Amino acid sequence: MEQRVRRPSKLLGTLVVPGDKSISHRAALFNAIADGTARVVNYPDGADCGATLACLRDLGVGIEQRPSAEAAAAEGALDLTVHGVGLHGLREPEDILDAQNSGTTMRLLLGILAGQPFFSILTGDASLRGRPMDRVTEPLREMGARITGRDGGSRAPLGIEGGSLRAIDYRTPVASAQVKSSLLLAGLYAKGTTMVDEPADSRDHTERLLAAMGAACGHDGHRAWVGPSTLRAVDLRIPGDFSAAAYWLVAAVLHPNASIRLRGVGINPTRTGLLDTLRAMGANIRVENERWEGGEPVADLWAESSSLEGTEVAGDMIPRLIDEAPVLAVAAALARGTTVIRDAAELRVKESDRIATTTAALRRFGADIDELPDGMVIRGRRSLHGATVASQGDHRLAMALAVAGLLAEGETVVQDAEAVAVSYPRFWEDIHHFTGA
Repeated sequence: MEQRVRRPSKLLGTLVVPGDKSISHRAALFNAIADGTARVVNYPDGADCGATLACLRDLGVGIEQRPSAEAAAAEGALDLTVHGVGLHGLREPEDILDAQNSGTTMRLLLGILAGQPFFSILTGDASLRGRPMDRVTEPLREMGARITGRDGGSRAPLGIEGGSLRAIDYRTPVASAQVKSSLLLAGLYAKGTTMVDEPADSRDHTERLLAAMGAACGHDGHRAWVGPSTLRAVDLRIPGDFSAAAYWLVAAVLHPNASIRLRGVGINPTRTGLLDTLRAMGANIRVENERWEGGEPVADLWAESSSLEGTEVAGDMIPRLIDEAPVLAVAAALARGTTVIRDAAELRVKESDRIATTTAALRRFGADIDELPDGMVIRGRRSLHGATVASQGDHRLAMALAVAGLLAEGETVVQDAEAVAVSYPRFWEDIHHFTGA
């Protein structure tokens, strides 16, 4: 599928973005292994979160879904009723579990399946099968799980025989919420206290939700731990996904006539590195109506036309904006001066090699951008020109390139545009709402 984008004369209006993917995966997975029944409101209808529901149903979890009745929910959102089966109530699946394109589904399910006394096989689409899983499988093997797969058990399909786990004290090589969450979930089933120590803070949705569900857990700085626990089901309203909001923030601050309000967006500080970076670059973004929903901070974000200066992003900031790096590169391409992104080698093992694909695509727009082994150097220009570019099947790259098209002179054609369905199915409808196309 191709989508055509032009720079509109103005970007003015209000949007409700889809529910947060990271929190949604956890809300479904954790309530599935809890005692009791939970209602989850504003669950996104994207393919990634749908893969989590399909896997849980194949494991014997009863999940009812219906279109969300809440006026504040994103269009197309779902309301779920999850009937928890408890820590030990999952059943052996009759067929292979398919995580599709969702790395979160695969990695978090590996932690849960490591504690189950049955055999299961977990796979995904071609992109996910090509992504390394050894950062999860190796420590899970240390805990006692038997996991086999391609390339020495580092790539899917993965076979898991779980049960009889022992706690470990593990230091992750990079900050990764998916790795941390997988090990903490396995720790619910292990003897002793499982410790995970990271080199920097990663998103903390798992720690927040486990604590709300009554787990014996905690975290202090870069260190998180959990002991054997039972969970109680909790109702949740999923806040808007900051990663989805990020595209509109960048579009608004760089368009010459823009004012966009984004309602009900999650502003967990472990996720808002892009917000902090854009503000440091000079972006006019206001955070209003701050409140708490389901243990997570939420606010309305208001972004307006701004003039940005280049910056350097590295170190502890990278885990806080790792998913937003492609659209940050778009912002940097139109900022004054040079922006450097370092310490982001993790981008090379996402749905695409996001360092290589972002660099190649933005060059087609006329951006002055070079690859680093662990990032990019972007020298800002006064303008970009429209281009024909491909998403490489990567949803975040597709949306970042669409934003570049909203800001460039002339027409942009985004190929493989259907990739956005992974996380933001209505993205193109929202784009065309603003452009009038």
